Amino acid sequence: MAPRPNRPAPGALSTLVVAVDGPSGSGKSSTARGVARRLGLRYLDTGAMYRAVTWWMLRHDVDVGDAVAVAAHAGGPVLRVGADPEQPSVSVDDVDVSEPIRTREVSNAVSAVSAVPEVRRRLVALQREIIGSGGIVVEGRDIGTVVAPDAQMKVFLIASAEERAQRRTRDLVADQGATLNVTQAELARRDRLDSTRAASPLTKAGDAVEIDSTLIGLDEVIELVCKLAIERAGAS
Repeated sequence: MAPRPNRPAPGALSTLVVAVDGPSGSGKSSTARGVARRLGLRYLDTGAMYRAVTWWMLRHDVDVGDAVAVAAHAGGPVLRVGADPEQPSVSVDDVDVSEPIRTREVSNAVSAVSAVPEVRRRLVALQREIIGSGGIVVEGRDIGTVVAPDAQMKVFLIASAEERAQRRTRDLVADQGATLNVTQAELARRDRLDSTRAASPLTKAGDAVEIDSTLIGLDEVIELVCKLAIERAGAS
């Protein structure tokens, strides 16, 4: 493991907000958690929150393709999110859903649910509440543009379509039976939906640092983000 970079004074880190955005499979989760661990910050996976709401909709037989129906039930699920990077957690109505929200069923439905403005408004408000005064690494698709536009450090992670599909295929629950070609097609569909939705589309913030993780090892990406974040924290 790469050595930890020198840190600025604790006070600077206690108010630091690092926003990590990018498409599915670009390495957001591993990078964000790694940076949070290394810098001693909290960690928030906003994608897990949208997945949790999607899981709840599916379990309550809400037609996720019907935006009106999804909007009508947006206030139904009660979410609790843990921000410990060593053991991040998400529960819905006091049920731990950390594993079931990673299935292909949820993955293929989450873009439709997350595009509904009522869902986004509720979750963005909760995300901002968790972020509070800082000391956190937050990952998602609209963190640097919508959720925390004033974040001191913004990263936009990308990777080739082939690499992202390989990563996501490995991440899927073992019994889902996804092939590389199927996963790549599903990711392309999610990219299209996430980038063209009217509410908070996936887009790179103007002041974000773009990092292509296709040919860079995870430790190297984490080290780079930590270095940049510390520089920003020290300057703020």
